[in-house]
Amino acid sequence: MTDTPGRPPLTIRMHAADNVAIVANDGGLSPGTVLPAGVPGAGVTLRDKVPQGHKVALVDLAEGAAILRYNVPIGYALKPIPAGSWVHERLIRMPAARELEGLPMASVEAAPVEALAGYTFEGYRNADGSVGTRNILAITTTVQCVAGVVAVAVARIKAELLPLYPHVDDVVGLEHTYGCGVAIDAPGAEIPIRTLRNISLNPNFGGEVMVVSLGCEKLQPDRLLPPGSFPIADERDAALGPETVCLQADSHVGFMSMIEDIVASAGPHLARLDARRRETVPASELVVGVQCGGSDAFSGVTANPAVGFCADLLVRAGATIMFSENTEVRDAVDQLTSRAATPAVAEAIVRELGWYDRYLDRGRVDRAANTTPGNKAGGLSNIAEKAMGSIVKSGSSAISHVLSPGEKLRRDQRGLVYAATPASDFICGTLQLAAGMNLHVFTTGRGTPYGLAQCPVVKVATRSDLARRWNDLMDVNAGRIADGEATIADMGWELFHLLLSVASGKKTWAEHWKLHNALVLFNPAPVT
Repeated sequence: MTDTPGRPPLTIRMHAADNVAIVANDGGLSPGTVLPAGVPGAGVTLRDKVPQGHKVALVDLAEGAAILRYNVPIGYALKPIPAGSWVHERLIRMPAARELEGLPMASVEAAPVEALAGYTFEGYRNADGSVGTRNILAITTTVQCVAGVVAVAVARIKAELLPLYPHVDDVVGLEHTYGCGVAIDAPGAEIPIRTLRNISLNPNFGGEVMVVSLGCEKLQPDRLLPPGSFPIADERDAALGPETVCLQADSHVGFMSMIEDIVASAGPHLARLDARRRETVPASELVVGVQCGGSDAFSGVTANPAVGFCADLLVRAGATIMFSENTEVRDAVDQLTSRAATPAVAEAIVRELGWYDRYLDRGRVDRAANTTPGNKAGGLSNIAEKAMGSIVKSGSSAISHVLSPGEKLRRDQRGLVYAATPASDFICGTLQLAAGMNLHVFTTGRGTPYGLAQCPVVKVATRSDLARRWNDLMDVNAGRIADGEATIADMGWELFHLLLSVASGKKTWAEHWKLHNALVLFNPAPVT
């Protein structure tokens, strides 16, 4: 009676108090299937076909009854739901978001753990003390107008110059859609400006700052990178500001003049980067951003718990790990504030999530707008359920710091950090780059070819079926947890060791195929 030949029906429940479980079988389970002994709901007969990853009622649920997953109400039954029924979003009333008042503030004392010593990777140490996992020349752009020109120049640099500098990994243009046609002095406009500024200073770029400007744009180079805000790689006077190629300069006669100027300017930067060598550094120099996209019900069962276990290992090793996605943690706000290291950190969490609530209110939407058709097809009924599976990426450590959108981590801000960002994959990744991320972990259940040119991205599949079908896109198969082939701890340690290897130069699949998404700046200010 199962749709997975040769495999008995399998359901997964996240907490003993849950009254629903998800179906783990590829293809789901057919009506009439009897759940066998040893699985949640043993003896229950399925009344409906329940797709993989979707919920089945383990008991009769009365109208208005709380539907419990992770021992948390993810909604309330809109009508009576008999045991064995498929529990989908059309049967569930989503709970209201918890108010940001009366929350437990720094109420949980983190259990003492043994430090992890002796773990290292081969990285590029920078003059400011940060460490890169890649050695990349990044060309900052002040405005979208110059993106096409920079793309042509980058192609030439890669073809003509990069082979001469074998110790440089890549050349990337920091293309974005900002810089002009915006209310650049409006409240909120500081977010995209500081985001782009701090991305330009990402550890993977070795302190080299090269800018291409149009000339007439609102975001002028000296506003983007004021003198003194960045390291000067050579002996030039810091008061000169960043080295800038201005396309509207009188010296440029024709398109090729612009290209030749950019290519020529790249040469000294490439030479300095090429002189660098990897050296052994402690694992504490890792700054890892974690994120999920194309999520499904297995995200909170396999991949995200494995990432959370790895996050705890990284914190024990002295590293920094960032989790984000405001709308995807909002329904777990009490878990965040209670885990804050200090009341001030808890108050900062409330401040950031409150600001984002008001931002959504201005657009006349709420957190429910987050859940995608793919999320629902993968078994996530609403944002409340999605949040419970998303937050486990953060592990169990105390939250030590909070960053506003576009802010950069200081060297003394280590441990588990909440970087307040929108949940959009592209915006979140962009903001984590600005915070100083030198390595990225991205979990997915539905599948996405997401990647970043500026930072290696380790992709973690939530299901073995996805890992098999996308075998040359997924770096880790956390679906082995649901298959019973590995524990969460096994996968957490495997990911930890893989991160050290990738930080030392091992290529991810996204790097192998040169897959990357555009930078997307978060701009809450008006566009004129």
